[in-house]
Amino acid sequence: MSSAHENARQWRQAFAVYTRPRVLAMLFLGFSAGLPLLLVFGTLSVWLRREGIDRTTIGYVSWVAILYGFKFAWAPLVDRLRLPLLTGWLGQRRSWMLLAQIGVLVGLWLMAGNHPGAQLTALVLAALLVAFSSATQDISIDAWRIEAVADDLQGAMAATYQMGYRLGMILAGGGALIIAGNYSWNTAYFVMGCCMLVGMATTLIVAEPEHPPRPVVQDTQAGALLRLGCWFVEAVVQPFVEFFRRNGLMALVILLFIGLFRISDITMGVMTGPLYVDMGFSDEQIGWVSKTFGVIVTIVGALLGGVLVMRYGIFRMLIVAAVLVVVTNLVFAWLATQGPEIVLLAMVITADNLSGGIAGSTFIAYLSSLTNRAYTATQYALFSSLMLLPAKFIGGFSGKVVDDFGYIHFFLYAGGLGIPAVLLAIYLLSRRDRPLGTPASVRVQA
Repeated sequence: MSSAHENARQWRQAFAVYTRPRVLAMLFLGFSAGLPLLLVFGTLSVWLRREGIDRTTIGYVSWVAILYGFKFAWAPLVDRLRLPLLTGWLGQRRSWMLLAQIGVLVGLWLMAGNHPGAQLTALVLAALLVAFSSATQDISIDAWRIEAVADDLQGAMAATYQMGYRLGMILAGGGALIIAGNYSWNTAYFVMGCCMLVGMATTLIVAEPEHPPRPVVQDTQAGALLRLGCWFVEAVVQPFVEFFRRNGLMALVILLFIGLFRISDITMGVMTGPLYVDMGFSDEQIGWVSKTFGVIVTIVGALLGGVLVMRYGIFRMLIVAAVLVVVTNLVFAWLATQGPEIVLLAMVITADNLSGGIAGSTFIAYLSSLTNRAYTATQYALFSSLMLLPAKFIGGFSGKVVDDFGYIHFFLYAGGLGIPAVLLAIYLLSRRDRPLGTPASVRVQA
């Protein structure tokens, strides 16, 4: 009885973490981060397909989101560059958050002013602005999240972030589709731009975290060019050198795993919207079932994932998450053989989004634990970029695969892409306490 009572107390303590103020703040910052993604990815694909754009072109347009995979390139600027007026007022992290949120708002309003059939190029350019600004927002929010709390709270921060992120996706998915069905797509994108005000208000309210001291290259007598070189070494080179020095040869395995973990579900996600349209579902059905109900299920999975990470450790949950992603992606191959039955759609989306939520919280906690807080933004941007870049690139060919081989073979192919991640997760678990002949090894607890 005492053992059961103690176990119940531990579970209560695990869930109580979600009442902490900074953990709750991630709900609103996550909303701001999640809102733009579907508007340049899944929701945009549905809009384009409704306007008669062919699937191959839709796949290529999805490369707009590949900018998320290159955010490591400008992450050192977000880490170090002070913005005139804004940084002195808000601090390093919040100043970049606000600037990025303004960029997203403007980009969405520009998208709202174009039409895919007649102004596809202008629409894509506006989507690029949204994607670039959204990626910059991600860099600054991730840095704020990691610096704001200790490592043992990162699982809860990741879960709350995922919850807010998915709420933003509900609005950008289901909300945008419902507005488009009742009014117009242009109205939907204008309203989505207005919703970025939630993120901007949150940025103004939250406190700037303390920044740990960074190694500084001392050379007060150097000329401007040499000082620039010193800044480059400190801001760009040192974060990457530190990661490899700390992890040794295992760093290569970690980076490979990061690059492969999301390939399966991101590649699959490019064509789910066109699948629903081609199966005969209406915009409102897609909005309510896939983009609203489905995202709520993902939130449940994200919260569950945060608790499971605290209870069972990151590595064990990485294996579970990798397996779930592969298995649930395969059910879309079965869905492609069925008619437009709303119950079947809901069943498939429930399975896929529940596993996606668990995998999201687990993987964010894993990436967060890999960073050195002296280089938070740069290192986390490297990890999250590597997570997205291969998947977004391969996903760009999704429409071509569907046009050539059909939906069934495409989803089987997308599921198979996740198998290497499962094998690497098992390997990382087996080597978590054993350095590969170097002084440094992975510092993530099992």
